[in-house]
Amino acid sequence: MKPTFLLSLLPLLLLASACKQQKAADRSTADVKKSHADTLFVQEYHEGFIVSKEMTGANDVRAIHVDRDKAVWIATRQGVFSKQPKSDEWQQKIPDRNPGPAYDLDSDASGRVWIAAWDGVYVVDGKELSKMPGPTPPIARVHATEQGVVALGPHGIWLFQENQWKEKDYTKARSMRAVASDKQGGLWIGTDVGLYHCTAQETKVFQANEDLISAYVRGMDFDELGNLWVGGLGGVTIRNGNRVIGKKEPANGITNANVNVVKRAPDGTMWVGTDYGITRFQPGKEEYSVRLSRRWLVADEVRDIDFDGNGNAWVATSAGVSAIRRQAMTLSQKAAYFYDQLINRHVREPWIVGRFKLEVPGDTSTLVADDDDNDGEYTAMYLAMESFRYAVTGSEEARERAKKAFDFLHLLREVTGMDGFFARTVVPADWDKPVHDGNRTYSPQEYAEEIIRNPRQKPVEIRWHRSRDGRWLWKGDTSSDELSGHFFGYYWYYFLVADEEEKARIASHVEKIMDHLVRNDFYLIGVDGKPTKWGVWSPQSLNEDPEWAPEQPLNSLEILSFLKFAHAITGKKSFQDAYLRLINEHDYLENAKKLFTTNPAWETYFDTYLALYTYPPLLQLEEDPELAAAYRQHLDQWFLKFKETKSPLLNFTYNLLTGGTEELAASIFFLQDAPLSLVDWEIDNGRREDLQLVRSPILEEVQVNQLRPPSEYRTMRWDRNPYFALAGNPSQEREPVYWLLPYWMGRYQQLIR
Repeated sequence: MKPTFLLSLLPLLLLASACKQQKAADRSTADVKKSHADTLFVQEYHEGFIVSKEMTGANDVRAIHVDRDKAVWIATRQGVFSKQPKSDEWQQKIPDRNPGPAYDLDSDASGRVWIAAWDGVYVVDGKELSKMPGPTPPIARVHATEQGVVALGPHGIWLFQENQWKEKDYTKARSMRAVASDKQGGLWIGTDVGLYHCTAQETKVFQANEDLISAYVRGMDFDELGNLWVGGLGGVTIRNGNRVIGKKEPANGITNANVNVVKRAPDGTMWVGTDYGITRFQPGKEEYSVRLSRRWLVADEVRDIDFDGNGNAWVATSAGVSAIRRQAMTLSQKAAYFYDQLINRHVREPWIVGRFKLEVPGDTSTLVADDDDNDGEYTAMYLAMESFRYAVTGSEEARERAKKAFDFLHLLREVTGMDGFFARTVVPADWDKPVHDGNRTYSPQEYAEEIIRNPRQKPVEIRWHRSRDGRWLWKGDTSSDELSGHFFGYYWYYFLVADEEEKARIASHVEKIMDHLVRNDFYLIGVDGKPTKWGVWSPQSLNEDPEWAPEQPLNSLEILSFLKFAHAITGKKSFQDAYLRLINEHDYLENAKKLFTTNPAWETYFDTYLALYTYPPLLQLEEDPELAAAYRQHLDQWFLKFKETKSPLLNFTYNLLTGGTEELAASIFFLQDAPLSLVDWEIDNGRREDLQLVRSPILEEVQVNQLRPPSEYRTMRWDRNPYFALAGNPSQEREPVYWLLPYWMGRYQQLIR
């Protein structure tokens, strides 16, 4: 799906105050010490091309070239093809029933396109194709220089000058892999046996260990300073004349030791194509960026790269052509694009916002609705996002859509017909697609297997239930994660959007849920009259059952947050009494402090964000100075531990609760760098040679040792570990709330202006 950019800017209308409890969040322009002015940045996105479905060899692309008219030419295993700028169709340029392979392309100063092929040299002048007599085929490389066009192959080197070919006696090496003009009448030639510098006076060969990382040369280009970057087996050697002045190897950014091409982009960036993706360097800087996986390339084996006049990169791969395009846009425009995708592609009846399924992996035209265990939680994230959007813009549309999201969350309680118990999600009763976790039975043997594997396991046979009115199937066994997410959404909707009538409705809804928990000793009781598998906040489990030790700190913090919010909006004394009882009699605040000394076996990435959900009520509603100070210390420890993840949601939440501007640059970088594609492409960073496999920060999971930018890991949901070595499911398209929520939080705080 090609992105279409919505260029209208949304008006900025900050609310002066939402309620008296939000003083920490409400900051005037004079209070803002620094902020990000929303100016244009370069947004990249990918467009892939399959050259031919009938001629499979046509997708085995060896070289690519963009001519001065922006037509794209490719040399493939089955001949030469070209594509006009506004077309997606590739036309075969050397007609033949059994076309042979072509190897290289270039344009000369007059605009003629030269082709190196299995049977010789061809030239295209306008629409006329001619085969050139002279050079002995096959021809491996063709290169336009100031002196003329050079053709190179295993049988020799020829220069086309003054309308005739002249053979040049430069070298006896026959493995011609790369060629570049030295701009002084000579050539640099890369071969399997070293790098040659050939002039009319002499030929020098560089093949010693001190000359190159290895003598196996595959590609080369000059940087803006005139240094020659020589790529091949092992990485890139950077040379200045006869001296080696630097190297780029896997240790400092090369994703794969088999380098096939080096090209300088119009902006001076050096693009290095390998057998596993592309690494891009700014000369003189250590930082680099990587483009690999189906998010950016139709195949990871990169053979050649060229650039058009707009700076878009055209990439020849082993399975087709990729265009990595550039679009100037602002964060506001990106937000408008994502919002359009959200509303048109990620909302299902009765206003559930979540991921959708792709029936053909990666094909965005095959999008269909899907159910998810966490539909309630992620619709609540959307509710929070619309609440911040309303607070910034005053948009009636944002208010109406926020209400629709809350209506769904309200329905999740009502649909069960049980007092205070709410469902995970619903589907229409006539849903014609398979549901996740369908109803099933457990044999005694299967139950034994489950309970041995996890003594806390609760095998649930009936997960899906029909509503009393017959309209819905609802999913039970609701978890603590769901309630945490719901309350985060309720909180911001209540204080930023709801009028008095709607506040009363929210309070009534929250009261029923919390009455259920208090009445049942802080267990969420399901249809079987027993606690759900994860709906546990009771001292009986958290403090007395050792199997619940992993959840004790976070779940203690969660229930305190729920009770604090419920008391604030209902005024019900029993909630405040329960809150103080859990603190004073059951040490829940002390339990919560253990969150930062979690045993490594129990650490999970998502707990970072489950804690995030709990902080707003505790920081903004607590009036006891001692408790408020304890929560602030807890928040500070949380932020210090997790800020290295560079999450704008984490950073902006912290700043919202403290009035700060922490990690603003990192947050803006994330928002700018995040890809436009919402397909959950599989990203295998574990195959990259610039990274190492580790068991950190989460001991249980195989991860890479560096946090890479969001454009280099799987499509984000905040419950997903960005360090994963291998992750992604291209049968899913993720909802863009992960991006829109922190964006509007930043706008609300005037950190983005």
